Amino acid sequence: MTEKPRATIAHVYREQSEDDIEQRPLEWRLIWRLFGYTQPYAAKRNWLFGLVLLRAVQLPLLAWVMGEVINGPITRHDSDGTWRGALAFLVLAALTQFSFHYRQRLALELGESVIQDVRRDIYAKLMQMPMSFFNRTKLGSIISRMTSDAEAVRVGVQDVFFISAVQGGQMIVATALMFWSDWALFLVVLAMAPGVAALNRRFRRILSRAYRNVQENWSRVTATLAESVNGIRVTQGFVRQDVNAGIFADLMVDQSKVNLGVARASGVFLPMLELNGQVFTAALLLIGGYRVLHPHIQMPVGNLIQFFFLANIVFGSIQPLGTMYNQALTAMAGAERLFGMLDAEPDWKEPATAVALPRIEGRVEFRGVSFSYSNDRPALHDVNFTADAGKVIALVGHTGSGKSSIINLLTKFYLPTNGSVFIDGHDTRDITGDSLHRQMGIVSQQNFLFTGTIMDNIRVGRPSATDDEIVAVVRKLDFLDLIGSLPSGFATQVGERGASLSLGQRQLVCFARAMIAEPRILILDEATSSVDSLTESRIQKALAALLQGRTSFVVAHRLSTIRHADLVLVLEQGKLVERGAHAELIAKNGVYAGLHYEFVQGHET
Repeated sequence: MTEKPRATIAHVYREQSEDDIEQRPLEWRLIWRLFGYTQPYAAKRNWLFGLVLLRAVQLPLLAWVMGEVINGPITRHDSDGTWRGALAFLVLAALTQFSFHYRQRLALELGESVIQDVRRDIYAKLMQMPMSFFNRTKLGSIISRMTSDAEAVRVGVQDVFFISAVQGGQMIVATALMFWSDWALFLVVLAMAPGVAALNRRFRRILSRAYRNVQENWSRVTATLAESVNGIRVTQGFVRQDVNAGIFADLMVDQSKVNLGVARASGVFLPMLELNGQVFTAALLLIGGYRVLHPHIQMPVGNLIQFFFLANIVFGSIQPLGTMYNQALTAMAGAERLFGMLDAEPDWKEPATAVALPRIEGRVEFRGVSFSYSNDRPALHDVNFTADAGKVIALVGHTGSGKSSIINLLTKFYLPTNGSVFIDGHDTRDITGDSLHRQMGIVSQQNFLFTGTIMDNIRVGRPSATDDEIVAVVRKLDFLDLIGSLPSGFATQVGERGASLSLGQRQLVCFARAMIAEPRILILDEATSSVDSLTESRIQKALAALLQGRTSFVVAHRLSTIRHADLVLVLEQGKLVERGAHAELIAKNGVYAGLHYEFVQGHET
């Protein structure tokens, strides 16, 4: 079979992107929603608005004062008046710089406050989303929202809006003063307006599309990078470094293309705006010179100089406004994605009538439960069983038989498609997930650890636990000597995702984390599948004492870990095909007996 070209593989990445949001980049709905984030900082925002208005008036006034001084005391050769005019100009200039400093400072503070709140809301939203959301959303996309998209919005808040308001205000004030100064020269400025408006209309759509492509492609880059780092062991194990590097290189080529597209559009747009200003200056020199030199008009030279300064303010504001427009498009694209994530509806929500689960005994019942992760293939079909409180329930079956699906429903990470799950007679749909999870302990085969010490990671199970309580739990689990052999004992840093610990050590920490929570229901989801036989033997001895009095669900490929279970549930293709004790199912010589035979044969081999 012919190998798929790298460009085609990169195209697949593009097709699978979830970032293609079909919205116009500039929308009042988005702008108004961003503005709502400034409400908690209304006093700072209102002062900022006042400084923006003041700043917009001050620079045109400086030009006006300069022209008045030239036309007045300088033309009259009045030295005292010239000194007074210069002093007034300096005072106004000092006030201008004072307002500039605080306008800039308050804008930066407001932008930081807004983006902090946005990130807080996104994080809170992520923490509330069900597991299905994370199964279908790339990690890189989430990281991109919190980084590049959030930074784009920050620029939009602290720079785009207020700088545009200042520049736009300066243009309005300067234009009014030009009209007051000389209406004939003002008509020259007015004649240039259609050209500028036409340029804006022409390039608005081009730049909008270009900046959207930049944001979307960068999200794909970050998603691929995150996936590559997380899967580095697989990449190196299957010698896919060159293949993955080729895929990433294709994505970077795409990123370069969209960045160059923005550069080309901006490279045409901004110089043409500047050219408009230069054409205007030439026209102003001709017409203004004529009005100064014509004997029937004799326009004062000071007025012409004054008009030049005001015109420079008007056309000097065009390029910053063009730049701000580009950044506004980026900010709108980022805002679309941020609010898209904030507005994402979970697959299911807890009803408002959901109540906190009281302290439970641990009786679990599945009544006619069917479940599907997607509509095309059911994961469970009409599952019925009862687990009495304090019993050990083993879930057995081949990969994909539905074991983990039962755990996902029991923990309320998902809800049944049909049927109900009951905990001590309470339907899980009617109770809050937090109150259920506080009475559960979960150890999975992924044995995820947070960056920090071993003590910190164990305390995740119960943040109020003391050091002595944690040591006592580890002692009961009979792992105290293993932790004591580490360089810093309980203070040993586990590294990112527990990288500084061995696989067995990470699993032992996860066991202690689950035990410190004092759960009423304990779930071991293939938690010993990668532990060596000696370590597993120690775990079995500890669990025999710790599981007593708790309802426990054990999912394991090693059938040796479930021989003493009170009830074994055998699953096959999402159906519960057998149930009973180990010896009873062996004697039955059915599916479980076959699994046991495969295990024994493999173990002996």
